[in-house]
Amino acid sequence: MPRALIFDCDGVLADTERDGHLVAFNLLFAEIGLPIRWSEEQYADLVRIGGGKERLRAFITDERARSLGLPTETHVLTELIGRWHRRKSELFSALVRDGAVPARPGVRRLVDEALSTGWRVAVASTSAESSVLAVLQQAVGPDNVQRVAVFAGDIVAHKKPAPDIYLRALQDLPASPDACVVVEDSAVGLQAATAAGLLTVVTPSSYTRDDDFSAAAAVVSDLGEPTRPAQIVRDPHGVARAGLVDVEGLSRLIERRS
Repeated sequence: MPRALIFDCDGVLADTERDGHLVAFNLLFAEIGLPIRWSEEQYADLVRIGGGKERLRAFITDERARSLGLPTETHVLTELIGRWHRRKSELFSALVRDGAVPARPGVRRLVDEALSTGWRVAVASTSAESSVLAVLQQAVGPDNVQRVAVFAGDIVAHKKPAPDIYLRALQDLPASPDACVVVEDSAVGLQAATAAGLLTVVTPSSYTRDDDFSAAAAVVSDLGEPTRPAQIVRDPHGVARAGLVDVEGLSRLIERRS
């Protein structure tokens, strides 16, 4: 079975949480007339919750809904939050198309290399599929986007830190856990990937630098570029020699496992 490389989206392909999702949520609140504006500090806590709808529901408690004059019946509020989230996804995608959320270093380079050497490449995310596709196209280019499988949104019952999205990706690619590497940026994502039995390289993002990454195979600042190598935090298996995470380094990681 071919080797596989699976990326998380938010924080991995681009620093989407700070530069995209937070901005889009605040644009949504202004558009619908809610007197809410999330600060970076507030969003740093909310980002630990997998899924945008889930973040909204966690923030809009029954007590807060009453204070804002919103319906408190569970099914009505759930439907309302679903509509808000769809609009927020549209606002986010527009930000991405406008170039507000640039790709992180090394993403396109590594995707190009993996695809050209026969690896299967995928994205596994708890974000809405439309948002993931917008980021993916910006990060890897229109030629590659059609060659990358996308597993996103509500296609599984439980979102990260549950392993469901990664188990679904392994099933549908298909790929063997022993021949697969994941790139994640958060402790929540790392927990999901390792629970699925997957080796994981972590590239921390703006909101996750203080997370516990002790279960990761390697931790690097980003995937690295030839003109700007990544900073290596921990790399006992030589995944990022010379500051570049490449197919050769990922292959070494897989081979050490076997």
